[in-house]
This record gives sequence, structure tokens and C-alpha cells, in this order.
Amino acid sequence: MLASTLSSCYNVGMDGNFVFESEREVSSAFIDSSLRMGVAQSVLLVQDNLTECFNAMECDGVIYREKFNAFWVFTKTRVHFVRRPSWREVVTARTFPIDNLGMRTHVNTEILDGQGKTLLLANQEACVLSLENHRPLKITGLPYPRENFREAVFKEPFERFPTDFTEEDFAFEQTVRSCHIDMSHHMNNIEYIKLALCVFTDDFLLAHDISDLEVHYTGESREGQLLSVYAKKAPTGEDKTFIRIMECERCVFECCLKFA
Repeated sequence: MLASTLSSCYNVGMDGNFVFESEREVSSAFIDSSLRMGVAQSVLLVQDNLTECFNAMECDGVIYREKFNAFWVFTKTRVHFVRRPSWREVVTARTFPIDNLGMRTHVNTEILDGQGKTLLLANQEACVLSLENHRPLKITGLPYPRENFREAVFKEPFERFPTDFTEEDFAFEQTVRSCHIDMSHHMNNIEYIKLALCVFTDDFLLAHDISDLEVHYTGESREGQLLSVYAKKAPTGEDKTFIRIMECERCVFECCLKFA
């Protein structure tokens, strides 16, 4: 793991709440040029803790593939940053599902510092697809919690992003390489976020802290495909930037970054 795991535990409370908690040290591979945990790496930590949470609940991708010929797909992620932890700082990550809506679920993660203060909050939306035809499957028909969920710690709704990008918003192109591919043989979720961050210079990111990030994974990209990255500022005067990644005429990723 990029962020070293010092300890972990999985608890089911008297009311049936499912909570996975891990203590991690932010390693050098997990930081950016500011010597703090990077934005993309923060999402990776959230995603990684969710994977361990699902493993503890015996409903992760390995079990679903082997027993149900199915796999998890994460469709949306929203993160609110209070403070990004520094290199070598020890943090606690807590992850727990907050609902089961039949065809999809939402999972919250909170990351705390050594004094128990909130560093970031995250909400992820996920669904399950069949390996055979990639069609959605009902989560209620699989081993997954159905009731007694812990109350959400992050309740902000997901946004609807603009679609009216033009050639004036074009930023750059990127060919999907083998280093971008994960076990699904598609471009890894975190690689999309890294690509989106490339519309900004390092100097800009050092001078402007990101307070909120929301990403929507809308398609799949394979090795060799050419991706076009577009970026535009919010028209409302807010310090927000929308980013859209296209493969030909197909949108595969979109996100919004809000700066503090």
C-alpha cells in the first residue's frame, strides 16, 4: 500500500452498524510537491479503505468474481478536504456503507488526524455489474448489508455537470498507456483524476488549495485510445473548474474541483 497501514479493525456495533477502521502513516509515495497527501492519492486512500471494508464484510470484488461472476464499479466520488495531512503524519480512516438502494450503494469515509479532528470526508457511489454482459445486478440479491446502516457523515448531494464544452475549452490529449491500466484492463480510476489535475500547473496547485472534488466515471478507456481533456471555469463566479475527458465523441470522465 502507498500509505502504510499500522493497524486495522472491523466493528459491527450492537445496532448492526458496519465500520472498518485503519490507522495509516502517510508515506513519501503518497504525497505531492507540497509534502502533503496528494489530491489523487487522497481518493486512492479512500478507495483502498473501502476495498478493505468490503473484504471485511465478505463482499469485495474477489468474492463477487469467484462466487457470483460479478464485479464492483465505482460511478461517483465526492471529497471535502478540511486539511490534507503531511508526510509521515499518522491518520485514521473509517469507512462504512450508508444505504442499499437495490441497484446501487453509497459508502462514506472519514479521515481523522491524531487528535480526532476531521481531515477529509468522502462519499462514493457504487454498483455491481455482471462479468458476462456488464449489465447491472441487484445488490439485494448479493451478500451485502441491507439495513441498520450508520448515519452518514457526508450528506452533500452529487452535482450535475455542464456538457457544453467547446474547442475553446480544449486543454490537451493523452494516449492511454499500459501504466494506466488496472486489473479490469481499463484505465484506473485514479489515473483519470491525475489526468484532470494536469490542466493546472504545479505552481498553481501549490498556491491554491482544493476544498472539494467530485468525479463521475462515465465510461471505460482501453490501452491505445486517445483521450481529449477539456476544462472550463464555472460561469457563476465561484472558484470552480469543470473538467471533461472524451474518447472520440464519448465522455469517459467528468469532474469538478472547487478551490478554497
